[in-house]
Amino acid sequence: MKKKVVVTGMGAVTPIGNNVEDFCANLKAGKSGIGPITTFDTTDFDVKIAGEVKDFDPTLWMDKKEARKMCRFTQFAVAATAQALIQSGLMGDADADGKRPIKCTAEKTGIVIGNGIGGFEVVSESMKKLFNDGPKRMLPLTVPMMISNEAAGNISMMFGTKGPAYTQVTACAAGTDAIGQALDLIRSGRCDVAIAGGTEATIVPFAIGGFQMLKALSTKRCNEPEKASRPFDADRDGFVIAEGSGILILESEEHAKARGAKILAELAGYGATADAYHITSPDPEGNGGANAVRLALADAEMKPEEIQYYNAHGTSTEINDPTETKMIKMAFGDHAYKMKVSSTKSMHGHCIAGAGGVEAIVCLLAMRDGFFPPTINLDNPAPECDLDYVPNKAQYGEIKAAASGSLGFGGHNGVVVFKKYE
Repeated sequence: MKKKVVVTGMGAVTPIGNNVEDFCANLKAGKSGIGPITTFDTTDFDVKIAGEVKDFDPTLWMDKKEARKMCRFTQFAVAATAQALIQSGLMGDADADGKRPIKCTAEKTGIVIGNGIGGFEVVSESMKKLFNDGPKRMLPLTVPMMISNEAAGNISMMFGTKGPAYTQVTACAAGTDAIGQALDLIRSGRCDVAIAGGTEATIVPFAIGGFQMLKALSTKRCNEPEKASRPFDADRDGFVIAEGSGILILESEEHAKARGAKILAELAGYGATADAYHITSPDPEGNGGANAVRLALADAEMKPEEIQYYNAHGTSTEINDPTETKMIKMAFGDHAYKMKVSSTKSMHGHCIAGAGGVEAIVCLLAMRDGFFPPTINLDNPAPECDLDYVPNKAQYGEIKAAASGSLGFGGHNGVVVFKKYE
């Protein structure tokens, strides 16, 4: 018998809300968080829009001195973790150093955080100083701030966890894969509790320039940014890069029940595959992604017909959307036309490694409140994209089980399945 793993907390920092309830309200309202880039001068760039996190104050969640030692992607992850721990009831009182230790066995609490790129802002700043002024002018904390595992390390230090602290780096699938790896940690008995999800902050010239050179980002609607991210629409022209973090608190059922925790849902299954096809494009036949769905459903011991909602990767790119549609049909068969599918990236943009954590929370909120989040800007569906994508407005109905899929550069595919806890 597999250990049952449950969700007891959620935390979110996104372009449409810096906490879970604001995020949920804006999902229901179909609000766009896409706007002009404000963090640097885009005069020389074709790409001028992004999903920025707005009005984020890290000192609400951590000491100002500590915040200055962290890159933005780590600040997001620490803030989202604090929110999730508070909801779960595992946040302890502050000690003399301002730390908030967890109220459970530290050695049996693990961390798995997905991140794709690390601290690009400090990389860019230190490279500038290196070439302009020499190595002695580089930022002293360049290395510890830029590396991807900084988020997991700082979460461990901030909340006193002493179990394994891993960083999952599978590009845009990393947040989903992190949740799946945490599921395995708890099932194996290595951990009773796991902090899991993803985080990213890549709205800097170096990253925007790189993605622009790949011709991956939307450039057609810079004058109407709220309409730029349009998954499954015939007029899509690329994804809109975004930043943010989504973090879950996962526990074994027995651990959660023993402490009287409120259980939000069950994390029932996880599947992962590799396409073995191309460094940036998904397998056009959709085989890898379809197999990841099948593995997740098998792991959850569920049939395709039991899923009412599927949160698609849905990037708004020419290749991804029809390929993913094909993938969903392969995995779900006739049921693909009966369930609701949507891409919330139409609202919050593509948070890269943060996407899987954010979109797992979308599934949990949809189950909790009985609503199907919309795919906004779906005005002219592409002929090859013919599923029920919940166009433009949220719909309402009971959701007993939901799945979220993520596809990453390198051919990484990850899928998680949630169901109502009984």
